[in-house]
Amino acid sequence: MAEASSQPTILVTGGAGYIGSHAVLALEAAGYQVVILDNLEYGHRDLVEQVLQARLIVGDTTDWALLDQLFQTHNVAAVMHFAAYIAVGESVSEPAKYYRNNVYGTLNLLEAMLAAGVKRLVFSSTCAIYGPPKTVPIPEDHPQNPISPYATSKLMVEKMLIDFQSAYGLQSVCFRYFNAAGADPQGRLGEDHSPETHLIPLVLFAALGRRESVSIFGTDYDTRDGTCIRDYIHVADLADAHVKGVEYLLNGGETTFFNLGNGSGFTVKEVIETARQVTGQPITAIPQARRPGDPPSLVGSSDRARQVLGWDPQYPQLEDIVAHAWQWHQFRHRPQSPSDT
Repeated sequence: MAEASSQPTILVTGGAGYIGSHAVLALEAAGYQVVILDNLEYGHRDLVEQVLQARLIVGDTTDWALLDQLFQTHNVAAVMHFAAYIAVGESVSEPAKYYRNNVYGTLNLLEAMLAAGVKRLVFSSTCAIYGPPKTVPIPEDHPQNPISPYATSKLMVEKMLIDFQSAYGLQSVCFRYFNAAGADPQGRLGEDHSPETHLIPLVLFAALGRRESVSIFGTDYDTRDGTCIRDYIHVADLADAHVKGVEYLLNGGETTFFNLGNGSGFTVKEVIETARQVTGQPITAIPQARRPGDPPSLVGSSDRARQVLGWDPQYPQLEDIVAHAWQWHQFRHRPQSPSDT
């Protein structure tokens, strides 16, 4: 029997992961009931159980029987879909893994949704579908030229969603992220990947003494200080956009897509210097050769999300992004003392 509730229930796939868990937190704060589906390969059961109110169902989107039972048991009004593999390099060496999970898993989810009469989906996409930028800031109508299986898998899902609207009336919002960063301002949730590849946590690991230094890949780019520029968007602002995306669909909105970024970029050196100021630690940075395929600048235009959804990022300053991440990593990754060993 389906659960009874006066509040809409949102299914969040990948809700035990970094961005997904922050979206669950934002949904709960907005009054929604939430069910999480996560296989816990990269998600964190402890954070769900300690911080969130949502029910956790362990499994993944390739399991049709589980999805069918889930939709029969819970009166789901809409789905937020974060469950995906995201490592670009791994996608190059193991593309089958990415197409099986990111594309087939999503197709399975969409068919289960249709069987249950659920026709609203918020999809976690990526700015990587654009490929090397031809214009900066990057608008939503920028040519799409993905250069990794990861990015291609996300673009394939976007195209599936357009077809599912035309054929089945399934409405969706695709959010194309730039660099998600930061942590819950109250310190309840944050980034915890293994292995970690993102710049801000790597820099903070150096501040914590968990690594000796941080590398700067390329110091001779045509940018203001010679290092790459990236668009860092606070994860709490991403979560807020997802709630607004759900509300847009529940209010009758039709399939569309939005960039989610800060609208201004920060260089690698600026990130490191900001981390030094926030943490009070010296943080050794070592220049290295450029990495193949790294564009000098990746910055997105989020004007459309602001205009259509009324999205207004609350934490655009790099200092806030780094400070919230630092607060989280100090708690989550405390350096060992003799009493810990």
